[in-house]
Amino acid sequence: MTREDMLARLIAQASHEGGELITLRAIVEEASELGANRVLDRLGLGDASAQDDIDELRELLGAWRDAKASAWKAAVDWVVKGVLALLLVGIAVRLGVGELLS
Repeated sequence: MTREDMLARLIAQASHEGGELITLRAIVEEASELGANRVLDRLGLGDASAQDDIDELRELLGAWRDAKASAWKAAVDWVVKGVLALLLVGIAVRLGVGELLS
C-alpha cells in the first residue's frame, strides 16, 4: 500500500467515524511524510545516494569557507606588511639613511 492510499483510507475513516484524535494524528503524520517525500523528489534528493551527495556538498562548503578565511587572512597579512614596509622607508628617509649610502 502506498502512502497516497494510506492517506486516502485514513481520510475516509475519519469522515465515517467523525474524526477521532488518533485518526486525525495519523492523517497529519501520513500527509507530512508524503509532502516531505515529494519535496525531496522535486529537489532531486529522493534517491538512495542523496545522503552521499549532501555529505559531499557539506565537505565542499567547509573547504570553501576555509579557503575564504585563508584568503582574507593572507590579504590582511600583506596589507600589514606593506604598511610596515612603508613605515620603515619613511623612517629611513627621515633619518637620512639614503644620504649615508651615497
